[in-house]
Amino acid sequence: MCLRRGLQLSDRCSLSVCACISLKVKPMDKEEEKAASEEKDHIPPENERSGTEECLPEAKEKEKETKHFIRNILWTTAKNFTVERGRQQIEELISTWDIHGSWLHHSEFLKQEELKDSKRYHYRACWGIPTRRKPIPQATASVYFVIVISKFRPDTAPVEVFYRLESSRLIRRPEQCQFREKWLKDIIENKIACTERLASR
Repeated sequence: MCLRRGLQLSDRCSLSVCACISLKVKPMDKEEEKAASEEKDHIPPENERSGTEECLPEAKEKEKETKHFIRNILWTTAKNFTVERGRQQIEELISTWDIHGSWLHHSEFLKQEELKDSKRYHYRACWGIPTRRKPIPQATASVYFVIVISKFRPDTAPVEVFYRLESSRLIRRPEQCQFREKWLKDIIENKIACTERLASR
């Protein structure tokens, strides 16, 4: 009997405590709910926190790139620029790239482009790996260069140089990004794989 009365008193006390707590808790307004929701969205799940680096290969690549010394050359000024001089300097830049000796290339001038603010000179360097069995490479990889001469800068200023890989829209600058042999390999491998798929049909 005493035990039953004790349970009843305990239940009543619990109900009264819950009632007091419910009265003291202030409901969140819309702004607080939004802030809480945003905070929740910015916190990654526990199982994703340890693997964040695995999901960001681009960040890893950039981190590696900053650790390497970027080699560049002293580019000619606008007043001393000629089409041939531009090609020679592209060859000079290529000589600073860390590329295996089995790769061979040739460079050529493609065209001149006249714009309102600048003149642009387009070049191409075509790469391949010839062998004794296949002196003509099965596939080649091209790197496209643009030398820009601004019409608003003094003619004593150096020319600006940009380049991009074949089948890529990403434009790079020699002073900001060190060239990688892997980029050429990827282009060659993709071309060969595509050719083999077409031949097997």
